Amino acid sequence: MAQAKIHHAKMTEAAKGKFSRSMSMADRSGQLLESLDQLEIRVEALREVATSMEQERECLLDLIQSIKNSEEMRSICDGEREELSLTANRLLGRTLTVEISVETIRNSTQEDALHKATSLIDEIAAKLLDDMDGARKRLMALHAACVTEAPPVPIDTKFQTIVITCALEDQKKIKRRLETLIRNVYNAEKNIKIMDHQKVDDLNSANGK
Repeated sequence: MAQAKIHHAKMTEAAKGKFSRSMSMADRSGQLLESLDQLEIRVEALREVATSMEQERECLLDLIQSIKNSEEMRSICDGEREELSLTANRLLGRTLTVEISVETIRNSTQEDALHKATSLIDEIAAKLLDDMDGARKRLMALHAACVTEAPPVPIDTKFQTIVITCALEDQKKIKRRLETLIRNVYNAEKNIKIMDHQKVDDLNSANGK
C-alpha cells in the first residue's frame, strides 16, 4: 500500500514536471512570436520610409529637370543661364549619387503583369517625339486605368486589367511613372509653343525692319 502511494506520488510529480515544462515552452514561444510581431512592424516601417525616400528622389530629379527646361531659364541672359545650369547639373549629379531600392515581392502572375504594363508604357514613351499629342492621349488613358475616381478621359480597359493583376507597390509605381511622363509631355508641348511664338515674333520684327 505504501509502495503504491509512493509510485502514485512519483507519477504525479512527473506529470507536474512535464506540465510545467510545457507551459514554459509555450511562454517562450509566445515571447518569440511577440518579438517577431514587433520586428514585422519595424520592417514595414523601414520599407515605407525607403519608398518615401525613393519617391522624394524621383520628385527632386523631376523638379531639377523642369527648372533646367523652364521658360524662365531661357528668358535670362546667357551668363546667368550658364551659371544656373551649372548649379542645376551639380544638384542633379548629387541627387543621382543617392541610390534607393525597395524590392517588391511578386508571384509569377504579378511578374508577368508588370512586364506587360512596363512594355506598353515603354512603347508609348519611345514614340513621344513622333506623335506627342497622340502619345499624351494614350498616356492619359493608361493613367485613367490606375485611379479609383472616375476620370474625365477614356480608360484603357485592357491596361486596367493588367495593372490590377500587378502587386500593389508596382501599381503605385506605374501610376507615378505615368504622371511623370504626362507632366513631361505637357512641359515639352509648352516649350514648343513658346519657341514657335518666339519665331513668329522674330519674323515680325524682321519684316518690320
